[in-house]
Amino acid sequence: MKIRIQIVMEAANGETERVEDIAELERSSPQPETLGLTLAESKTLLQGIQQRMVSEQVAEYMAQFNTCPDCGARRTKKGQHTLVYRTLFGKLNLISPRLYDCACHQPHQQRHSSSPLATWLNAHSSPELLYLETKFASLMSYGLSIRLLSEVLPIADEVNATSMRRHQQQIAERIESELGEEQFQFIKGCPDEWGRQPRPEPPLTVGLDGGYVHASDQKSRTEGWFEVITGKSVKADGDAKVFAFVNKYDAKPKRRLYEVLKSQGLQMNQQVVFLSDGGDTVRSLQRYLSPESEHLLDWFHITMRLTVMKQMTKGMIRELAAQKNQKKPQKEADESENSDVPAQLLKQLESIKWHLWHGNATEALALIYDVNVDLEIWEENPTNKKKLLKLVCEFENYIRANGGFIPNYGDRYRHNETITTAFVESTVNYVISKRFVKKQQMRWTQRGAHLLLQTRVQVLNDDLRKTFGRWFQGMSVMENEQEKMAA
Repeated sequence: MKIRIQIVMEAANGETERVEDIAELERSSPQPETLGLTLAESKTLLQGIQQRMVSEQVAEYMAQFNTCPDCGARRTKKGQHTLVYRTLFGKLNLISPRLYDCACHQPHQQRHSSSPLATWLNAHSSPELLYLETKFASLMSYGLSIRLLSEVLPIADEVNATSMRRHQQQIAERIESELGEEQFQFIKGCPDEWGRQPRPEPPLTVGLDGGYVHASDQKSRTEGWFEVITGKSVKADGDAKVFAFVNKYDAKPKRRLYEVLKSQGLQMNQQVVFLSDGGDTVRSLQRYLSPESEHLLDWFHITMRLTVMKQMTKGMIRELAAQKNQKKPQKEADESENSDVPAQLLKQLESIKWHLWHGNATEALALIYDVNVDLEIWEENPTNKKKLLKLVCEFENYIRANGGFIPNYGDRYRHNETITTAFVESTVNYVISKRFVKKQQMRWTQRGAHLLLQTRVQVLNDDLRKTFGRWFQGMSVMENEQEKMAA
């Protein structure tokens, strides 16, 4: 069986102008593996169709420049060169003529020339190709992205890691250029205006956390990593958006967070609940974004610190019990024979946790002070005593610095309100770790990581296609037509 595939060129009135052969496929006896088109055949077909289709479109576009629009005289050609244009379906070598401007505009001695096609196709890569390059480069390594695109599309070896990275960064810089100016505060209007606004939607919940990326310009062991701040804003209906930036590199962190909230319909009379680990960076980031905002310390980071101290205390109890057993081998080991100090410390730590759970930071600080004093005057010196004392001092400073952000966690929990940034821990994993740390053993510059983060969050938020559709109106038109045809 032979199948001939042709392209039929029709004029505007519907008459056939010419027919061109694209490919001829041959099949012998039917077999499952030869049923329909193979991947290689589909690549050849797409490349052939693309070549002829683009040639016709270029010829139609250039036809309008062959004559002067004012006097109708034919423009003379100065020369021509080959213009390379890369598409999803292969690299195209297009003839780009250079035409003199008409003499009716300028004297012959001062005539200039121009290349209309080069001006039109100044990017040298189609928007669809840039979109797919940016999307896959944001999700996995540049090498894997090239292998994937080359496997399923007739791109061949026309795209390499360097050009893909350059294209991705150019798209990220264009996204960055559209971000507004940074401001100290983004609260707009006055309470009277807020009261006249429509009834707001349920509160937005925003979690903030940080991760670390391996730096390329490492000068010492302490300078081997830099911090990336990421967050997730969740609406009451579950719809969420993520954002990320390189700390101390990004000049517009507040603006970035505000634009995310704005895209979710933030009103000045709408409540926003910010949850963070209490670090200075994330605490300053969430200020002055909304008059109805509430800033809370994440319960997970509190209980995690307390758990570590409790485990160390239990370890000291076992250590002292073992020492007594060596002195009194005839007696069975029993923690009750141990010094009363570790057992008392354990009760105090439980009490601290109870007070913090109910939002009583004042009583918790008083108990932390007692724990500190008991450890200092304790005569015995088990292995982890100094380490535990250091942790208690750090915990006291942590609670003191964040005392104003400690709510009644128990009450919030009973009313099904968020009390931890657990939903952000997973965000750190899939926004930062999966692309930058875990499976991608690379070193990053702060600029490169920041730009990649901007396109990555666009992909994760399903916004990248919308962004390209806004930049290139034809992509949105074609997408709408395809949706109508599918319906």
